[in-house]
Amino acid sequence: MKKSAITQVAIDTTIAERWSGRAYDASKAVTTEQTIALLEAARWAPSCMGEQPWRIVVWNKGADVNAWQQAFDCLVEGNQSWVKDAPWLCLICADTLFAKNAQLNRWAEYDTGAAAQNLCLQATSMGLMAHQLGGFDAKKARLLFNIPAQFTLMAMVSVGHPAPIETVTADLLARETAPRNRRDLGDLFFDGVWGKSII
Repeated sequence: MKKSAITQVAIDTTIAERWSGRAYDASKAVTTEQTIALLEAARWAPSCMGEQPWRIVVWNKGADVNAWQQAFDCLVEGNQSWVKDAPWLCLICADTLFAKNAQLNRWAEYDTGAAAQNLCLQATSMGLMAHQLGGFDAKKARLLFNIPAQFTLMAMVSVGHPAPIETVTADLLARETAPRNRRDLGDLFFDGVWGKSII
């Protein structure tokens, strides 16, 4: 199913159609070619001084079900209930230090967010669905996957093919079909001074 954003003016279709669904088709895999396309999109995100502070650990159930299971086990129970059908998971990490001088990179998390968004938009453009997840055990993931201390574990992302709506169970159906909403433009965007609505 599609849940395009309702916008005041037309925006790019890929952006409008990106949404964080939860109903994945467990019978459809994410291919190696699709994986590389997702990662290429992330790779070409902008970053401060071209630092590219993001590092992404990928688990594809079709390639290594045991590694995927370890990653899945890091998720909180509420997320596990629906991520179980997603064939592809990744962990988005941000390098807190500049490579050239080991000084603090205060833009690392901002830049890493851009890479994650690129990955999610690429998924949408390919007919896949990506859902970014904050509900995971970062300490457990760091230990399991040997992630160095200088990296901040930002989020996990599930990716897969959306399931046909008729296959969705009652609890998930309500969440999948609920209307999308956002705050008004004037609440978020200001004209020249803080608090003055842009519209």
